[in-house]
Amino acid sequence: MLNRLLAPRAEAAYALLRVVSGLLFALHGAQKLFGVLGGTVQAAGSQLWVGAVIELVAGLAIAAGVFTSWAAFLASGTMAVAYVQFHWKLAFDAGFFPVVNKGELALLYSVLFLFVACRGGGPYGWDGRKGSKES
Repeated sequence: MLNRLLAPRAEAAYALLRVVSGLLFALHGAQKLFGVLGGTVQAAGSQLWVGAVIELVAGLAIAAGVFTSWAAFLASGTMAVAYVQFHWKLAFDAGFFPVVNKGELALLYSVLFLFVACRGGGPYGWDGRKGSKES
C-alpha cells in the first residue's frame, strides 16, 4: 500500500534529493571560498581551495540539473579523495570507522553523488528537458 502511494512521487523525491544535496554541497564550497557561514577562507590554489571550487560549482550544477552526471561524478570523486586523505588516512584501528574519523558526511556525499552520476538529472533537471544531450 505504501509503495502505491509513494511510487508515483519517486521522480519528484529524486529531484528534491538532487536539489537539496547539491545546494548543501555548494554551501560547503562557499564556506571555504568566501569564509561565510562560519567557514575559513582557503589559500587560493591550495588543495582545499580547489576542492571548494569543485564543491561550489558542481553543487550548483547538481542542484540545477545541468551536466548532472559529469558534475556528480566529479563531486563523488572529490569526496572519495577527501574521505581517504583527510578522514580515514588508511588507518586500520578505530580510525577506520567513519563515526570515529568524522568522515560520515564525506563518505555519504561520495556514495550519494555516485548514485546521482549514474541516474542523471531526471525529468525535473535542466538535463531532463526534451532534446537535451548531456552525455
